[in-house]
Amino acid sequence: MYFAFLFGVFILREPCKNTTAAEKGKIILSSIKKVIHSHFPELFDSFNNLTDRRKRKGYSMTEVLTGALFMYIFKEASRNAYNNDRREDCFRKHFFKYFGFRLPQADTTDDVLRDLPPGELEILKASLVSGLIEQKIFRKFRFLGKFYLVAVDGTGISTFEQRHCDHCLTKTSKTGVVTYFHYVLEAKIVTSSGLSISLASEFIDNTPGRDYEKQDCEQKAFIRLAVKVKKYFPRLPICILGDGLYPNNTVIDICAKNNWQFIITLKDGNLKSFQEEVNLLKVTARKQSVCRANKTSRTTIEYAWLNDIEYSGRYFSWVECNETIVKIKDKTSSQQRFTYITNVPQNKQNVVETGDSGRLRWKIENEGFNAQKNLGYEMEHKFSRKSYTAMQNYYQVLQIAHMINQLVERSQQVVDILTEHSKQTIVDLWKKMLAYLTIFQCEESFTIPHQPG
Repeated sequence: MYFAFLFGVFILREPCKNTTAAEKGKIILSSIKKVIHSHFPELFDSFNNLTDRRKRKGYSMTEVLTGALFMYIFKEASRNAYNNDRREDCFRKHFFKYFGFRLPQADTTDDVLRDLPPGELEILKASLVSGLIEQKIFRKFRFLGKFYLVAVDGTGISTFEQRHCDHCLTKTSKTGVVTYFHYVLEAKIVTSSGLSISLASEFIDNTPGRDYEKQDCEQKAFIRLAVKVKKYFPRLPICILGDGLYPNNTVIDICAKNNWQFIITLKDGNLKSFQEEVNLLKVTARKQSVCRANKTSRTTIEYAWLNDIEYSGRYFSWVECNETIVKIKDKTSSQQRFTYITNVPQNKQNVVETGDSGRLRWKIENEGFNAQKNLGYEMEHKFSRKSYTAMQNYYQVLQIAHMINQLVERSQQVVDILTEHSKQTIVDLWKKMLAYLTIFQCEESFTIPHQPG
């Protein structure tokens, strides 16, 4: 009833000359289909190549994994929400009409994801990203025309009052309350256009038998994550973007070993000997100013840089960005300062791009984690409350779905809709699509093959 009411409001409020709500729903579905066909043509067939340990197989692996994938693509808030929509006859018919697959119940999907080795979905994800790289999707966003910007950061994905599994990390409050949680470290390609696409994921967990005295942590996980990235993308020219946790010998050694560039945030207190030398030489730093303006504000950024600063037997460059933003309307101003350590020698030609690229690290938090947590994907929702294996698999499926949706949101048809209606949002478009799937009936003569359950 909610979607019926929603549709009625939109249809009444929008002028007849504009695209109707139903038409928008069709456009989103068509765009999803087109993106998968154009950029991931082997996706559905690849699902059938994954390990299948079921004894009874009412659905193919492609149907099961496609059901899980579209639970996220459609931004269903939970398995129950997905099941509720799936029960609608028109929803199943529309889905079969557009994508050619039956939809299993969410419990059927969950049973499969509990037994599927998580590494298989990650390898599949990496192959999909490799396809995008071959299609030159990220080519024009490369740093210095060569290096793909890869932001690295960790995020929490679930918390529990009781121990969820043997892999849980723990945190004890000052009052003695123990919280159990799961955390993941991500390496994502980020671009100035807002793309944030997962290359590899490494769960930070207390895996039984792993050699450590304390709990697993982001620093230890980065060592394992770097091995994955190098394995999946051995020849990819990479520039690592990291926050203030990453300027240390371990990270620097890994980047040197893998022939990776890096631009890492340098906070006050990090690398004291390095910063002492910077402070001594700061008055000699070369500088360059850039002014950027739009209708509402004027931004001036002053870039300063030093080369050949010694640290731990190696020489690096230091970059500082001092930004001043003046609001044109009320003439108020604000200032920000960003500093980085990098193994890219700096000069007048590349310092601006270096500083701007370093700041793109925020894309992994905003367009990456924030979008997956707060814009319909519900990353922190417990899609499987008992199985750690299923939790990992749901996470990998989410990364694939988000990858697809980011390309859909940038497709020409969707951009045209957003341009046509200045107040139209992506969230609203997805609501219209779900409303179309659940409300508008297919042709009476249209049938789909028998579905068990």
